[in-house]
Amino acid sequence: MTEMVEQTSAPAAEAVASRLKRRYAAERRFQFRGMAAIAIALGFLALLLVSIVSKGMTAFTQTQIQVEVTFDAGILGVAPGADKEALAAGDYLGLAKAALWARFPDVTGRVERRQMAALLSPSAGDSLREMVQADPSLIGATRKVWLPAADSVDMTNKGFLPRDPKVEGARLNEAQLAWMGTLETGNVLSKRFNWKFITSGDSRDPTQAGVWGAVVGSFYSVLVTLLLSFPLGVATAVYLEEFAPKNRWTDLIEVNINNLAAVPSIVFGLLGLAVFLAVFGLPRSAPMVGGLVLTLMTLPTIIIAARAALKAVPPSIREAALGMGSSKLQMVTDHVLPLALPGILTGTILGMARALGESAPLLMIGMVAFIVDIPGGPMDPATVLPVQVYLWADSSERAFVEKTSAAIIVLLLFLAAMNLAAILLRKKFERRW
Repeated sequence: MTEMVEQTSAPAAEAVASRLKRRYAAERRFQFRGMAAIAIALGFLALLLVSIVSKGMTAFTQTQIQVEVTFDAGILGVAPGADKEALAAGDYLGLAKAALWARFPDVTGRVERRQMAALLSPSAGDSLREMVQADPSLIGATRKVWLPAADSVDMTNKGFLPRDPKVEGARLNEAQLAWMGTLETGNVLSKRFNWKFITSGDSRDPTQAGVWGAVVGSFYSVLVTLLLSFPLGVATAVYLEEFAPKNRWTDLIEVNINNLAAVPSIVFGLLGLAVFLAVFGLPRSAPMVGGLVLTLMTLPTIIIAARAALKAVPPSIREAALGMGSSKLQMVTDHVLPLALPGILTGTILGMARALGESAPLLMIGMVAFIVDIPGGPMDPATVLPVQVYLWADSSERAFVEKTSAAIIVLLLFLAAMNLAAILLRKKFERRW
């Protein structure tokens, strides 16, 4: 009898061991597939970031030409002791051209001089104007100054355009390339940090175009969105989760909030166009209007995340607070809300990140307009970083390709800084139970 039990139990044990072996093998295969999926996703992300950085980092440098400028009052067309308006109206670009011609005194032909002057950016005169306005005593003096080169010179120097005039795509002729080589040999043509890209607004000229106007516009838009959506979203979530009676009316509100979270963003832009611009008459392209539109878009996300965070607080916290004599309002504000705050901040991070990257609703309210000036407040005309990327990506100029990628880098840095601040706040208020 004992031999029969041993004979029957041995095959059963072998079958169990075989099934366990297959299960463990299947589990290992599943883990491998999951890790492979993560690796592939990270690889694509790394490829995207490398592509953006490799194309955009060159926009943070600009080719410049050093010339010895004599601030001749005759060339400028201003008299010594002139006021600020007269100084601003001077022919500073002509001054820059004269300084460049002085480096090649053997070039006297009118056509050749025009071609040589084309090596300088149209913004070269602006740099000299800023110097004179800051120090009028420069008139009559001589200074060595670095001036921005034209975008064709900049792209050629960075290797994006061919140096052979016979190759398709070249924008400099043989004489211009020879002058450019002479300047390089004399160490007066080099790539320097492009401060204008950081401090200036948009421009049709790629050598003058900057991202600061879009950064300020994004800041004001996100600030308005945060100041409106965070208190409204948290207050709505607290009321629906802690105080609202459970009936058909509150069920209808909850369904609508969940549906609004899935509405395409351009619909909110149409709503802003119809209400904020047409009815209330708010200015087009203003960050205030953009913030209002983005508030409508982010509210559902914040409300849903805040309600989930409130639900995650253990019921024992509520019962203990009420048992100690707290009112329901005190229980919510002093005990439940502080414990739910990290989760609420997580939802706010998601909402603000979505708002920062949106362009479709802002296009509907006119923030796609060409804005040169830096906005001084939320009511001034402005654009935002995603729209700026869209505008530059649609440009036919080769120099705007690198600026598009550079603007994306700035947008990612802006988003990372904002998320880092929110994560630090979340960690500060985080509590464990």
